Amino acid sequence: MSEGKVSDAPSFPALVQQFFTEYLVSQRAMSPYTVAAYRDAMVLFLHFAHQRLGKAPTALSLQDFAPELILAFLDHLEQQRDNTVQSRNLRLTALRAFLKFAARRDIASLHVIERALGVPLKRFEQPMFGFLTREEMMAVIGEPGKTWTSQRDHLLLAMLYNTGARVSEMIGVHVGDVVLDASPCVHLRGKGRKRRSVPLWASTVQAIRAWLRRNPSLGADAPLLPNRNGRTMTRSNVNKRLDIAVARAAAVYPNLTKRHISPHSVRHSTAMHMLQSGVAFSVIALWLGHENMTTTHRYVEADLAMKKAALARLQEPGMEPARFQPSDALMQFLQNL
Repeated sequence: MSEGKVSDAPSFPALVQQFFTEYLVSQRAMSPYTVAAYRDAMVLFLHFAHQRLGKAPTALSLQDFAPELILAFLDHLEQQRDNTVQSRNLRLTALRAFLKFAARRDIASLHVIERALGVPLKRFEQPMFGFLTREEMMAVIGEPGKTWTSQRDHLLLAMLYNTGARVSEMIGVHVGDVVLDASPCVHLRGKGRKRRSVPLWASTVQAIRAWLRRNPSLGADAPLLPNRNGRTMTRSNVNKRLDIAVARAAAVYPNLTKRHISPHSVRHSTAMHMLQSGVAFSVIALWLGHENMTTTHRYVEADLAMKKAALARLQEPGMEPARFQPSDALMQFLQNL
């Protein structure tokens, strides 16, 4: 009976194909970005296993997923490929998802899979959020300029700052996703296919109108911010355009050259400036599309000014204790929770 079950178990290549085509795409309806991330993790692991074991990917089996091989793969990612701990953990998460899927289809390999699933995620210190001051952000956004590229870059950076969007969300915006009527907003497609609408400032609306007047041929399904060929911009393209803008702004703020400014830095800046303006955590979380409020609370840690303000409220040792005086600010704080 047990021999029959073993013979009926799908092959390793079949399991991989079923995991991606049936499970991730059809059953779980994962976003293309998630599927691509899991695919990359599997490709890297299969390539590593081929080099380490001397087996072609089609010749591998679940029995080869030993904890020792997985740990060696994770070390390889960090030491040879310079992956961060976060990237290492994401690759491991992808392998875990595959193994859990395989366990339900190859019961005979369950004991091997259980050992492999025992490989833990690596702990790491959460880095401080890096963000720009409002003056630095305005310098990076700059003026529209006269060329097509400069006007597109100006609108790109202005919208990133206005919305706090991720790069994938911004380059995925179509002309039809922008509403410029009574209540201007842009519809964003976030992680896990989740959508949210973010209000637009009057200055952003003005920049969008000017851009659409310059590009009247852009249809509703066309990318709002295309590359020169009319196609969707890539992450690399956005990073390069931001680097150019930062280099220009460094003429006024030389300290920018010493910092790593990425599109995510702009997202952090949006959140920090909202927080410093007194916007409630819950609103910021909705604005940024955070699933977990813990992520939003981390912005407090990054704001040294807030820490100094909190320290100023504490009494130094040796001083007479002051009586608690409830204030309207406290009530406002509680109402904003």
